[in-house]
Amino acid sequence: MRRRHLFTAAAAAAASYRRIRGANDRVAVGIIGAGNRGGQIWEQALAQPDTDPVAVCDVYEPHLEKALSAAKGQAKAYRDFRDLLDHKPMDAVLIATPDHWHALQTIRACAAGLDVYVEKPLSLTVEEGRKMVEAARRFNRVVQTGSQQRSGPHYIEAVQIVQSGLLGSVHHVEAGLERNSMPGFGSPEDGEPPADFNYDMWLGPAPARPYNPLRGHYHFRWFWDYSGGQMTNWGAHNIDIARWGLECDAPRSVAGCGRRYAIRDGGETPDIQEVLYEVDGGVLTWAVRELNGTRGSYLVFHGTKADLELTRRGYSIRGQRWQRNPAVVENRESYPENAQRGLNAHHMRNFLDCVKSRNRPNSDVEIGHRSAIFCHLGNIATRLNRTLQWDSANERFEADPEADRWLSKAYRSPWTLDI
Repeated sequence: MRRRHLFTAAAAAAASYRRIRGANDRVAVGIIGAGNRGGQIWEQALAQPDTDPVAVCDVYEPHLEKALSAAKGQAKAYRDFRDLLDHKPMDAVLIATPDHWHALQTIRACAAGLDVYVEKPLSLTVEEGRKMVEAARRFNRVVQTGSQQRSGPHYIEAVQIVQSGLLGSVHHVEAGLERNSMPGFGSPEDGEPPADFNYDMWLGPAPARPYNPLRGHYHFRWFWDYSGGQMTNWGAHNIDIARWGLECDAPRSVAGCGRRYAIRDGGETPDIQEVLYEVDGGVLTWAVRELNGTRGSYLVFHGTKADLELTRRGYSIRGQRWQRNPAVVENRESYPENAQRGLNAHHMRNFLDCVKSRNRPNSDVEIGHRSAIFCHLGNIATRLNRTLQWDSANERFEADPEADRWLSKAYRSPWTLDI
C-alpha cells in the first residue's frame, strides 16, 4: 500500500512539474534494455539536442557497458529496472526489453511518474495491452509505442492518399514478409548462462526454463514465452499501417494457419503463416514465408482505381486500366533519399516533443494496443487453426471460452502487473 501511495504521489508531482516546462527545456532520459534494438533507439535519443542521458539498465554486462559508453559518462548504471525507476531526476524512460517485459515495466514506469517510449509490439497479450492503456491514462503519462513508421513523412503521405479516395474504394490490404531464414538459427544444448548475463532476471515473469543461447538476444522472438514470431516482429509494423489507412480499430473475425514446417532449430513460431482478417468493408491479409523469397517486408493497398505499394524506402502507385473505363490515376512513385534512416529520428523527436507539450504521440499506447490485438488474434487463430469471431467492445472472443484463455498469461512469482 505504501509503495502504491508513493507511485501516485510521484506521478502527481511529475505532472505538475511538466505543465510548466517550455519547448527549450531538456529531457532527462533513461533506458531499460540496451541491446540490439535498445542500442538503436538510445542512439536516436542521444542524437536529439535536448536529451540528457541519465540512467541505463541491462541484465547483460556488455550491453550495459556499450550504452554507458554512448552516454559519455553522463548516465548511471543499473542492473535492476526497479532501481532505475527510482532515479532522480528523470523525465522519461525508453523500454526495449523482450516483449514479455513490456507491460510490467511500462505500467511501473507510468506509476513512477515517467513518460515511456516502449518498443513494439506493445504487449505479449491482449490483457497486458489494455492494462498498459489504463495505466497511461490513470497516471496521465505520454506513452509512445515504438512503431516508427507512424512518424515517417512518406508513410503519412501514403496514408493520406489512401484515405483521400485517389485509389478508389479499398477493400483489400495485403501485408507480409518474405525472407530466407533456412536452415534456421541452430539447436544449441541447454547449459549454464554466461557469468555476465543475469538470466533469471531476463526471464522475469516468463516461465522458468533452462538457459539456452537461443532463448536470449534477438532470437527470443521465435519462442511463445517471450514473443510471437514474425507476426509481432514485422506484422506489428505493417498491420499497424494497414489499419491506419483503412481507419479500422479492430477485426470482426480472424482465421489463421501455419507452423514451423521446414526450419529445423530450437524455435517455435511459424516459418509459414497465413492470416485472414475480416474488417468493416473488406479484408486484410498477413503472410510470412521464411523459407525463400526476395520481396522482404511489403504492404499493398488494393483500390478499385489503383494500387499503392508502401515500403520503408517509399511508395508507388499503379493505376488500374479497364477497357471501358480507362484509369484516371497516373502511375507515380516517391522514394525519398534516406527515408528509412529517418524513421527512428522522426519518431523519437515526436516522443520528446510530446513529453513537453503533453499531447498524445503519433503512436499513442491505445494505437499500439489496437495494432497488437491484430497480431495476437492472428497468432491465436493460427495456433487453434480455426476462425474466431472478435467482440471488440469487450476485447473478448464471441462465445469462445477456449480462445479467451489465450488472451492472458500467468506470471511467474513474484512478478505481477498490480501496482
